[in-house]
Amino acid sequence: MPAQGSAPAPHFTVLDQAPMGARQYAIWLLASGGTLLDGFSIFSLGVAMPLLTTRFELSALMVGVIGAALVLGAAVGAAFGGAAADRFGRKPLLIIDMAILATGAVFSGAAENALAVLFGQFLIGIGIGIDFPVSASYVSETMPKRERSRMMVATIALQSVGMLIAAAVALTLLRLEDQTIDWRFIVGATGAGAFAFMLGRMWLPESPRWLLDHGHIGKAADVVTGLTRIPIEHPSEPPPSSERGMAVLFSQPYRRRTALVSLPWFLMDIATYGVGLFTPVILAALHLGAKPRDPVAADFTAAQGSAAIDLFLLIGFLIGVWAVPRFGRLHMQVAGFFGMTFGMLILLTAVLSGGGASAHVVPVFAGFILFNLAMNAGPNATTFTMAPELFPTAVRASASGFAAAAAKAGATFGIFVLPQIKEFAGVAGVLALMAIVSTLGAVITLILARGIRDIPEGRGLEEVSQPMVASPANAGR
Repeated sequence: MPAQGSAPAPHFTVLDQAPMGARQYAIWLLASGGTLLDGFSIFSLGVAMPLLTTRFELSALMVGVIGAALVLGAAVGAAFGGAAADRFGRKPLLIIDMAILATGAVFSGAAENALAVLFGQFLIGIGIGIDFPVSASYVSETMPKRERSRMMVATIALQSVGMLIAAAVALTLLRLEDQTIDWRFIVGATGAGAFAFMLGRMWLPESPRWLLDHGHIGKAADVVTGLTRIPIEHPSEPPPSSERGMAVLFSQPYRRRTALVSLPWFLMDIATYGVGLFTPVILAALHLGAKPRDPVAADFTAAQGSAAIDLFLLIGFLIGVWAVPRFGRLHMQVAGFFGMTFGMLILLTAVLSGGGASAHVVPVFAGFILFNLAMNAGPNATTFTMAPELFPTAVRASASGFAAAAAKAGATFGIFVLPQIKEFAGVAGVLALMAIVSTLGAVITLILARGIRDIPEGRGLEEVSQPMVASPANAGR
């Protein structure tokens, strides 16, 4: 085993070159449960919102506030969750976030007023927000190098799987029980999944890269041995010291990278969470097909349309699993943003055409499909996976957490503002805003990436990022 005085990468040669086996896939699935529940909770709230509106007589403002609470909580959770994972370890945070998520889901399902729903959704958001940077860091640090990029895209792809599972659960409940009480089970179902993942994550090992970075050399070697089934000799020298803390992200070596991983994600989530959460609302506003008088029947119809459209989220992610490692994160991110723009422009054209959107069903669904395909084949996959490879272990989760917090701030803005825009400017105003932010995402990605020469594009972690760690003398420059 090579000594560790220069860089920790040799310590993980065995891990990087290991094949993907059943144990690695099980670790990946458990670590990726938060993104699945993110999609599940977003879709569930979108389906439940019309029923909540009927039950509690919610104003457009309150609908926006409840929707925004979920992602505002995610912004809060991501902001401190990443830094906490860099300090205390990945595994403790992976368990804690599921406990918080489960508590919020139970609280929402048992709510007797709108404020209780609001608080429960905020807790769910905190749990999801913590999970995003921690799961991204953990997956990047435990998967073999050859499969790392693919498995990280697969992690965020579970978001769309969660949406489809939520669609199946919601449609089943709405069909079995024709009552507005269904919203309790639809919203509360997230808690069962969170509890199951919490129990499963207790089996996970700590990240070996985090252990080595914090001086637990023997434990790191033992984890690598457990993951690969290959005996690893304990190294005799500690890893080199590295700068820690959020301030490092804004030091001269990293500030452009910090902007690259956060600003495009901020813009993408305005569109992603806004359109995703309010797809049922938008479809209902377009009056596609006969509009049932009963609120549960109307919600069932909108949920069916949402599920059909969200199927293309998964297809987009499957394209991303293949395309991102092949063509690179930057190319797919820019292409995806432009695809999202064209999807919104198709929808906008259909809405503004004579006869309204109901007279142009094919273009409406084509626009939604193109938007979802482009988003998940591009920026929804790349923004999640970029930060872990652009930053070293000492600040990897902090960088991912800052980027995710910026994204959720964008989502909070989008979800809160969309109902207001829809009320005053109609669906056309919502679609125009989505087209603008999508175009900005592509342009800003191109501008920021030009100043970064060594974006790894899946080549590795420490071997690329470790030499860039700022020394104490240079950290503030």
